[in-house]
Amino acid sequence: MSTNSSGTGSAETTADGAEVHKNARQNVVAVDENDEKREVVNRLTAHTGDGIRHRAFTALVFDHQGRILLGQRAPTKRLWDTHWDGTVASHPEDGQSQEDATRQRLEEELGITPDQYSDLRVTDKFEYKRYYPSVSGADGVEWEVCSVLKVTLDDVSLDPDEDEIAGLLWVDYEHLHDHPDWYRQLRLCPWFEIAMRRDLD
Repeated sequence: MSTNSSGTGSAETTADGAEVHKNARQNVVAVDENDEKREVVNRLTAHTGDGIRHRAFTALVFDHQGRILLGQRAPTKRLWDTHWDGTVASHPEDGQSQEDATRQRLEEELGITPDQYSDLRVTDKFEYKRYYPSVSGADGVEWEVCSVLKVTLDDVSLDPDEDEIAGLLWVDYEHLHDHPDWYRQLRLCPWFEIAMRRDLD
């Protein structure tokens, strides 16, 4: 999922010149199957090998016509780069609520401020695990207890951060759900597909 604000910027290098991924010094909250905190763990460690179950969220942004805003993940993302998400996804920091984390990411990634909406709410939560084989060799895994949040924009003005969002697309939500094969060229993120299926099935 997407980077936290502290993770933006270019990757660092070690003394021998090896590249250190920009997420390597960030942390996520490791949780049990009930989303109870176990410990704070390194983010890169949580997303490699067999992974570590951790807390996450995905935020679905709508307009008043029933359309969802799909956001294409930037090509520099380590996992699911250039796939389409609905709309942003990330990890709350230790002690941060899902709502506050979502407000932060909406503003950082899309320039959406709290005065553009009034109905942000948590609507679901699920656990999933998916492996990501990368052509670049940067294989990874998502093993998350993922909260789903929804918000409807009264003002659809956007100012996307190109380091996070490669493209944007408004799509009829029910049409996307009912005809997923018609949208297969978009390559949807697995957590969004699960959230949408649980929401509308």
